[in-house]
Amino acid sequence: MGLASGLLTIAGAQAAPGIEGRPAPSWDGVREWYNLPDGVEALDISDYRGRVLYLYGFQSWCPGCHRHGFPTLRAVSEAFTEEPGVAFVAIQTVFEGFGTNTSPKALATVQKYELDIPVGHDPGPKGGRSTILDRYRTGGTPWTIVIDRGGRVRYNAFSIDAEQAVELIERLLAEEPPVTEVDG
Repeated sequence: MGLASGLLTIAGAQAAPGIEGRPAPSWDGVREWYNLPDGVEALDISDYRGRVLYLYGFQSWCPGCHRHGFPTLRAVSEAFTEEPGVAFVAIQTVFEGFGTNTSPKALATVQKYELDIPVGHDPGPKGGRSTILDRYRTGGTPWTIVIDRGGRVRYNAFSIDAEQAVELIERLLAEEPPVTEVDG
């Protein structure tokens, strides 16, 4: 254990970010959605049961999101354009800059990268942080979450390289889907 992690443990700090290995929580805190199929008004994790899901958390003003996260998301999504067993969703998980990281900017940011995927906007409860940020215990943005076909979080961290993400998704597609329940 390093000095910093030891001091955090002694100080009783919150556990490490992420919920890897746990059932994926609901997205009921996402207030607005764009790029949805006709007739669909909102999405939730249960809509992706049986598919591997790449969930990307971002903020429109986040430099790391533009430098690494969105280019990675685009590369990985392009690798699976013909694979119906894989889905991609981006959600703006606002925890600061509420006046800048707005719903219209979330859509514009995804459009800038020419991504035709569902995009949500989760500003959290009034004056609070994104519900996705809290439920998935992310450490901020950019944040990548990969969920298996049974609804279990299999990757949950700041970033992932495109090659690593493709390998993980291919491995998850090859697995028998576990029987798990989605948290609410």
